[in-house]
Amino acid sequence: MTSIVLFGPPGAGKGTQAARITESTGLPQVSTGDMLRAAVKNGTETGIAAKEYMDAGKLVPDSIIIELIRDRVQQPDAKNGLMFDGFPRTIPQAEALSTITEVTHVIAIEVPDGKIVERICGRFSCVSCGAVFHDIFNKTTVEGVCDQCGSTEFKRRADDNETTVLQRLGAYHEQTSPLANWYDEQGIFHRIDGDRDIDKITIDILQALS
Repeated sequence: MTSIVLFGPPGAGKGTQAARITESTGLPQVSTGDMLRAAVKNGTETGIAAKEYMDAGKLVPDSIIIELIRDRVQQPDAKNGLMFDGFPRTIPQAEALSTITEVTHVIAIEVPDGKIVERICGRFSCVSCGAVFHDIFNKTTVEGVCDQCGSTEFKRRADDNETTVLQRLGAYHEQTSPLANWYDEQGIFHRIDGDRDIDKITIDILQALS
C-alpha cells in the first residue's frame, strides 16, 4: 500500500502534478476540502458535525478531519493507497494520520517565494468563460481578447495581491517547516524543485515515488 502526502506553497503547481501522479499511479487524490464538502452534501454524521463549524466560520477540528480520512481509506478505490493533497499541515495531524495509514512518500514541491508572488499576482481570468491567463507565462494571443471565447472582459481575484500572497506564504512556512523536518527524520521526505519545466518536475516526482 502506497500513501503519498503532497505539499507545497500556494501557486507551486500542486494541482497539475497531483493529476499526473494520479494518472501514473492510479491512486485517488484526496483533499480535506473535497472530503468535507462531500460529507456535508451526503449528510453523513461527520458531515453534519463539520457543517456546524463551517457555518459558524470556524476551522473544522482535527478530530473531525481524521474521522473523514478514516472513512475515506475504507473506500474500495483506496485499497492500494491514497494521495493526500494539503494534509497533514501540522505534526499532530501527521501523527493522527499515521494511526490510520502508513505514509510511504512525502513529496514537497518547492518554489522560491518571489516566484510564487510573480505566478499568483499575474493571474487573470475571462469574465465570460472563466479561462485563466497570466501576464507573463500565459498571455492572450491577442492582447485584451480571450483566446477561448473572444470576450474582452477580464478580472483578477482580490486576494491575488503581493501582501496577501506573502501572508499566505508566511503561514505556510510556519506550519509546514516543522512537518518537513518530522517526515525528513523518517527518511520519506523528497524535495522537488518546482521552479522548472512542468515535465521535468513530473519525472523527478515519479522517480522519487519509485
